Amino acid sequence: MYADTVTQDRLVTKPGFLLPCFFLSSVVFFFAGFGDSFFGHLLAPVSGDPETSGRFGDFAVAVTLAMLFTANVVALSFVPWVIQVVLVWLELLGLFLLFFYSFDLSIEFIERKIWFMISRGLFTTLYVSAVSIAIASAIAIVGAVAKLSSNGFAFAIASFYTSFFRGLPLLMQVYLIYLGLPQLGYVVDAVPAGILALSLCYGAYMTEIFRAGIESIHKGQWEAARALGFKFPTTMRKIILPQALPLIIPPTGNQFIAMLKDSSLVSVIGVWELMFLAKTLGQKEFKHLEMLITAALIYWALTIVLEIIQARIERYYRQKK
Repeated sequence: MYADTVTQDRLVTKPGFLLPCFFLSSVVFFFAGFGDSFFGHLLAPVSGDPETSGRFGDFAVAVTLAMLFTANVVALSFVPWVIQVVLVWLELLGLFLLFFYSFDLSIEFIERKIWFMISRGLFTTLYVSAVSIAIASAIAIVGAVAKLSSNGFAFAIASFYTSFFRGLPLLMQVYLIYLGLPQLGYVVDAVPAGILALSLCYGAYMTEIFRAGIESIHKGQWEAARALGFKFPTTMRKIILPQALPLIIPPTGNQFIAMLKDSSLVSVIGVWELMFLAKTLGQKEFKHLEMLITAALIYWALTIVLEIIQARIERYYRQKK
């Protein structure tokens, strides 16, 4: 959205906002039952022993947290937008780390295993995702052209393909390819089977993205290109796709991020990606939570990097436009 240029009083300074904010946050914190948490022990001199204070302890902690939350919202409204974003990110990150810390995790075990997860699991995850998105993009271009074709045979194949692979769960597709193809005499290893399943599944979704992007270009562009004697491949490469790319890139980037996370499903057929290693390494010493949280943070870091790259690509095409 564009910045609002209308000058008006800050919403967070009005009682009509502050009171409902305080009340609703109090209710949420009260039913969350933070009386026996770290905050309950911190307020023990006021609310009493957290183990015996009961609902009164929950109420005291809820009111205190609601006051801090409301004051935080008001304070943040007086700093610049960029600082607001940074501070809120740091606050939420701190809460998440505090939440994970409460699990009494073995940090020493994580330090011993994390580099192996990164060197083996991260590489496999990126390899499977990158190859799959490249194949899916090629499938999507062909599928989109077929769905826009006046040829009934091509349209029927493309529409059946998108309907079938968008209608089945991805996990089922992984099993069908890995276990089904050997029944036809084609034995496929785990990694190629996972790549094929991801490519076919996301190729179906991206076919609709490419089709919508191509259809957004005015029909007159096609007619003008044909009038100038351009062949169909030249028209697509030189005229249509360059104009459609700014519309195609954002949802395609989202699909790649989703594929990066869905690549964890190929762990069920023994691919050594992040999820497989997290389960295997954690199972050896019964440190499941340590490895799962580590894998989750690695996935999150990867998605942040991809979001930054996607934002830069989108900004490039906006400036070019």
